[in-house]
Amino acid sequence: MSSREKTVRLAKMGMLVAVSIVLVYFIHFPIFPAVAFLEYDPADIPILIGTFAFGPLAGVILTVVTSVVQGVTVSAASGLYGIIMHIIATSVLVLVAGIIYKYNKTRKGAVIALLCGVAAMTAVMIGANMIITPIFMGVPRDVVWDLMPFIAGFNAIKAGINAVVTFILYKRISGFLHKTS
Repeated sequence: MSSREKTVRLAKMGMLVAVSIVLVYFIHFPIFPAVAFLEYDPADIPILIGTFAFGPLAGVILTVVTSVVQGVTVSAASGLYGIIMHIIATSVLVLVAGIIYKYNKTRKGAVIALLCGVAAMTAVMIGANMIITPIFMGVPRDVVWDLMPFIAGFNAIKAGINAVVTFILYKRISGFLHKTS
């Protein structure tokens, strides 16, 4: 890959981060009113699109950069806790989906990749919430466990919506992302 191609790729990745931040700024709402702090946002859509276009490692880089920028700007209220949780959740999603898609770049491969990514994110976030949430929120683990149906449901719904939208949009956008001139 030439220096120019690397620069173009980096610029496109930066654009995906910017789109992700703008989406979070304008679109965020609770899925379950009982746990209003768990808000849906479409930030993972540009990250997933970047993962499919540039690979799983690029997806993790996009995740970290987006999480930090989002965590110090539009989602600053969630602080370090929000940054850590976003990095864990989205990294699992993009790593699993990205690795599967990398070796099977078909529509069926994309569906399988996204479904596996959603399932992995949901499962990992159960464990992450049981470990990290009590530390940052100062609540006992049994309180977190009592909220687990909402937490697991939230992660499955959020990742599921973002996966469906990614599936619909990716082929329409991939030509631009792969174009080098």
